[in-house]
Amino acid sequence: MRIFVINPGAGSTKIALFDDEERIWEEKIVHPPKELARFERTIDQLEMRRSLVVTKMKEMGIVIEELNAIVARGGPFRPLESGTYLIDRTLVEDILNGRVQADHASNLGALIAYELTKGTDIPAFFVDPVSIDEFEEVARISGLPEIPRVSLAHALNIKMVVRKAAKYLKKDYRRLTFIVAHLGTGISIGIHKNGRLIDVNNANDGGPMSPQRTGTLPVTGLVKLCYSGRYNLREMLNRITKSGGLMAHLGTDSISEIEARIDSGDEKAKLVYEAMIYQIAKEIGAMSTGTKGLVDAIIITGGMAFSERLVARIREYVSFIAPILVYPGENEMEALALGALRVLRNEEKPKNYISY
Repeated sequence: MRIFVINPGAGSTKIALFDDEERIWEEKIVHPPKELARFERTIDQLEMRRSLVVTKMKEMGIVIEELNAIVARGGPFRPLESGTYLIDRTLVEDILNGRVQADHASNLGALIAYELTKGTDIPAFFVDPVSIDEFEEVARISGLPEIPRVSLAHALNIKMVVRKAAKYLKKDYRRLTFIVAHLGTGISIGIHKNGRLIDVNNANDGGPMSPQRTGTLPVTGLVKLCYSGRYNLREMLNRITKSGGLMAHLGTDSISEIEARIDSGDEKAKLVYEAMIYQIAKEIGAMSTGTKGLVDAIIITGGMAFSERLVARIREYVSFIAPILVYPGENEMEALALGALRVLRNEEKPKNYISY
């Protein structure tokens, strides 16, 4: 099965070609900030990104009619169950008309895949978008009825590493309970129980601070800062989701750079780094209470999982809860290809997107 994968991110569009599970080619198309600054909205970048993808496909001799499927990263769409979905006109209309939960580059993937396959018999899919919502109702309640907790997480990678962990344990993932810590520029830590992600922190709203995001903040202090006159709405949201956490404290979101600063005697870097690890461990511990302590394994994944030092420090805090399995990286391209492959092999049925 030949599968073409499209994964738009904030500053790049990753594309890849798979033959079954084997990645035979991958490229990252970088979009410089000056280029993106020309566009008022993310959706306005569509034609620019689509044309670059088409150009690369032609350079590599990739013919759409010779593919078995095109699969794109899913964005913050309406709340959905986990699975592989057909990209249809209803989804396209929702994205184009702003009927999604956030304006994000990942929304463009479905639009590009739809355009590429239009007029052909080649299916276009998206897999496990960030808006996967499998919450138990008790997990939705916050301290204000006007602001319920929302399920937005790194579901694509979380769902894939859960399957990998279950295969390693030689058990059905639908009969296991994991705490999964996705540690990237944003952090999602959740409970994956019996095949469902029943609770997770929204990386934009709470949980541990991360390389770019603030995580949970003292609420009254946040309210005062919002009304201080120092920031408008857009600036405040950027402060929380793009320039908070390690970036706010240390001026960098690079774990390797911070670890090098610690090794050279930077005490502030050491303190902030340890504070993030402490918060990650506390969130894992909090999620373990949601399982009543019945956890088959703790999974650590995401880009920060490449740091053996960071993983070792987390182990010191949480290894008493359950065995720890580590799957470094975000693995989004592989997860997308595997999601499409399960449908093409009739191991799963594709799901249909339903509009609001």
